[in-house]
Amino acid sequence: MISRIDLRGDALPEGSALRDLLPRADFDVSAALEKVRPICEAVHHRGDAALIDYAEKFDGVQLESVRVPAQALAEALEQLDPAVRAALEESIRRARLVHREQRRTAHTTQVVPGGSVTEKWVPVERVGLYAPGGRSVYPSSVIMNAVPAQEAGVASMALASPPQKPRFENDPAGGLPHPTILAACALLGIDEVYAVGGAQAVAMFAHGTESCAPANMVTGPGNIWVAAAKRYFTGKIGIDTEAGPTEIAILADETADPVHVASDLISQAEHDPLAAAVLVTDSVELAEAVEKELEPQVAATKHIEDRIVPALSGRQSAIVLVDGVDEGLRVVDAYGAEHLEIQTADAAAVADRVKNAGAIFVGAWAPVSLGDYCAGSNHVLPTGGCACHSSGLSVQSFLRGIHIVDYTRDALAEVAHHVVTLAEAEDLPAHGAAIKARFGWKVPESK
Repeated sequence: MISRIDLRGDALPEGSALRDLLPRADFDVSAALEKVRPICEAVHHRGDAALIDYAEKFDGVQLESVRVPAQALAEALEQLDPAVRAALEESIRRARLVHREQRRTAHTTQVVPGGSVTEKWVPVERVGLYAPGGRSVYPSSVIMNAVPAQEAGVASMALASPPQKPRFENDPAGGLPHPTILAACALLGIDEVYAVGGAQAVAMFAHGTESCAPANMVTGPGNIWVAAAKRYFTGKIGIDTEAGPTEIAILADETADPVHVASDLISQAEHDPLAAAVLVTDSVELAEAVEKELEPQVAATKHIEDRIVPALSGRQSAIVLVDGVDEGLRVVDAYGAEHLEIQTADAAAVADRVKNAGAIFVGAWAPVSLGDYCAGSNHVLPTGGCACHSSGLSVQSFLRGIHIVDYTRDALAEVAHHVVTLAEAEDLPAHGAAIKARFGWKVPESK
């Protein structure tokens, strides 16, 4: 069901050579870019009419308006299963605790007497959030995107999610996003919601339409078409990341429980047939036990043939055998997993040595599932090895640092000769002249 890669015996290669040995899903955003281009342009030129046409073409629903009525949000919350509501409320509470601590305050550095630089943090003015609605429905992603934006102080927020086909004749929820998505919006106080999916949702936020004002930034997970649309609009709007297929890597030794390891690999595989599940271990006994444990656990769950089996048997998943935990750390750092579990002896110390991961889950009692919902951490994380240079979504994602430079005449005079010297060294004499003009065209002598 899952392949093996044996990296024992020989010295591990460095850098990209090691990365090339590791499993990874095919996810060609560049190829998808040309297919989303006409969609994005149609939304630009035709606005809501294009969105309505695409809802019929891609989602199989006929809409009169893409804006979700306030009554639908209220009804979705009223009809929400009380247990689901309680779970969502607890997820929101914990996420707020963590993200509130990420807030930044202005800081002033006194460079010289009379000369200071202040960095102040200003939230993005308007954000468009995207919540998928294809194979699965993710109200948890609504929370993970909305909470950090709210804690950052974003004043205007809108959410888009694909319209759902009617489940029966005259279904009141037909043509609206999934009711659990709507209920999560209501719990979070998001009252601007659109029944729009895919690349066209990103285009709606980027260009604006008759119904929806343009946004400064778009965040949220999605399929390859959403990722391609984000790339298409990079430079016009801010984005969080071009999210690829989800992935888990588990670094484990002989102390790990194969039942836990197998269940965690399966939990990630059930997202998508391209989901990656990777176990890195120095224990052949654990590898064999996990392989044996996968079969009954897979057979006992859901989404077997359409997601889990293709994901576990695909080229993106494998058990990687290494000589020891030190070598395992090199492998997981080269892989740069979205989610990295450490199930080894002294897991906290091993986790502290990890350099590249979207989020790290320490020990047997911190599975990725906890982080997906109720750890308080954010589950919008870099994929495809991007954890070597990017971070997960946070309050900082929605803030812009602005430097405020405040110098007196004397403070400028003290450094004027250096400014003029550097301007002339770069052959930019007008830069130096802007300094000289303030002192009667004679540069003050340094003190």
